[in-house]
Amino acid sequence: MTWMTQWFRVTVLLAGLVLSACVYRIDIQQGNFLESKDIDRVAVGMTRVQVRSLLGTPMISDPFESARWDYVYYLKRARTNEVEQRHFIVFFEGDKVSRIERSDQAAQVSQTPRRLSPPAG
Repeated sequence: MTWMTQWFRVTVLLAGLVLSACVYRIDIQQGNFLESKDIDRVAVGMTRVQVRSLLGTPMISDPFESARWDYVYYLKRARTNEVEQRHFIVFFEGDKVSRIERSDQAAQVSQTPRRLSPPAG
């Protein structure tokens, strides 16, 4: 083999290695993204129609438990593997909002494994 053929093979091999590391990863987003200003507008005493027009269709609406609507948001960033989760729950009595639960801050969950410390003792 000539030096030109060897150089070409090495160049192709290096190019293949470099390009194999270039994998595009997308963000994974699921659920209802709700802004705080919209969540703050939901109040006890509102009707189902008012809540649906303000926030949209709930992510989880259990047919067996019609007194609860769950608005869930999940975002996994591709490059950093960080997960952002939000959960907003509206409880109804009849057709009116009776109670509201929310996660005020977006929960940041890292996907990196954590080391467990040995139990103290």
